[in-house]
Amino acid sequence: MKETTRHIIEASGLIPVLRAKSASQAHAVVRAMMEGGVKVVEVTMTVPGAIDLLRDLKHEYGSDLLLGSGTVTTPEEAAATIAAGAEFVVSPSLHPDVIEVTREHGKVSIPGALTPTEVITAWRAGADYVKIFPCSAMGGASYLKSLLAPFPHLMLIPTGGVTLQTAESFLKAGARALGVGSDLVNLQAIDNGTPEAITHIARAYLEIFQRVRAEDLSG
Repeated sequence: MKETTRHIIEASGLIPVLRAKSASQAHAVVRAMMEGGVKVVEVTMTVPGAIDLLRDLKHEYGSDLLLGSGTVTTPEEAAATIAAGAEFVVSPSLHPDVIEVTREHGKVSIPGALTPTEVITAWRAGADYVKIFPCSAMGGASYLKSLLAPFPHLMLIPTGGVTLQTAESFLKAGARALGVGSDLVNLQAIDNGTPEAITHIARAYLEIFQRVRAEDLSG
């Protein structure tokens, strides 16, 4: 199952980070993103009733949507979100005990790190991918490329500062996927009754990803 999860993450190239204010808002955002082709969603623990939301999304969409949990900082949270349907577990920071529990359950571990020391420590602790956060604060794509120079085998997912304008540069720098926040997960669009704005942006992201991947294959 881990291989399937990794394949979906890398094939879709996009991990929307869902930080909704309510379950109804979250469901509306997910529907709008899926209409745009999104197949992966990270539900953060900051969403009210995050565990129930994960369970409800799993029930509603089944295998059509790969679910992950985010902002997970304790092994107890990791276990609870996995029981609710999370196939991957994301943290903003490095917690070896969260990595351990995630691996014990056979799920994909994506801890957060920033410095070279943190990144390699996360990898050696058993991470499947390392989330580089906040990537934009360190220089964005150029920083990602610098990290991969001495560690070309690492599987990195930049998060923080990923936008339609920066997505291509992150991918060309070596990102395996992109963690995208408010640029795509636009809560205001839901509140304004314009979910199609989210659908449009989702399609734009996926077009960028497909174009860059096609260029990589042809190059």
